[in-house]
Amino acid sequence: MSGKHYKGPEVSCCIKYFIFGFNVIFWFLGIAFLGIGLWAWNEKGVLSNISSITDLGGFDPVWIFLVVGGVMFVLGFAGCIGALRENTFLLKFFSVFLGIIFFLELTAGVLAFVFKDWIKDQLYFFINNNIRAYRDDIDLQNLIDFTQEYWQCCGAFGADDWNLNIYFNCTDSNASRERCGVPFSCCTKDPAEDVINTQCGYDARQKPEVDQQIVIYTKGCVPQFEKWLQDNLTIVAGIFIGIALLQIFGICLAQNLVSDIEAVRASW
Repeated sequence: MSGKHYKGPEVSCCIKYFIFGFNVIFWFLGIAFLGIGLWAWNEKGVLSNISSITDLGGFDPVWIFLVVGGVMFVLGFAGCIGALRENTFLLKFFSVFLGIIFFLELTAGVLAFVFKDWIKDQLYFFINNNIRAYRDDIDLQNLIDFTQEYWQCCGAFGADDWNLNIYFNCTDSNASRERCGVPFSCCTKDPAEDVINTQCGYDARQKPEVDQQIVIYTKGCVPQFEKWLQDNLTIVAGIFIGIALLQIFGICLAQNLVSDIEAVRASW
């Protein structure tokens, strides 16, 4: 017998296992998102309570985690099995669905730019409603405290937004000890203090504005967020461009692998 071997088109092992590894990460991220969503669905947490303070017609944002996690899980599964089993249907499903997601992200980015004023109003609405419910839910309380500490802000557009809360407003009928004050998360931090002074915001808004700036943050969280976006525009844009390029790369690899598989099968 002769030692001749047929040489024809071959499926690239590098592309095959690169797609597999790429989708394993995607798959585990989907599981993580699903886990967070299911936890928030079953436990009393900040994610399951946000719907009460958003103007979204009762829509619960926990569904975002469940839907995103489910989509990532299905895509990751399709990509992994499609690459390992050389299943062109699953690979085409993966690449087409990833292309749809890329198009939706691009559309969302354009709409966010066009309707930026509406988004700003929604952010203002969200923070002010959170201020009203500040003492009603510990999770929402922790959320706004984290926001104010991280952005070094107080209220949506200023410390006086805390007049919306029944415990912090400055009306004469308010008998609360926190009257005309702000939460401790509005207070400027002293690096020498190891223990948080939860009473540092008491009577803060009764002082002249010049003195207030020494004790508390007087800038609102909406302007501070806008400033952060402007200061970190390159980083934010880089992250979104990186995600987009990764998606395009995944689509191209999947299509390339499909072409290799179909070429091999056609040569049989």
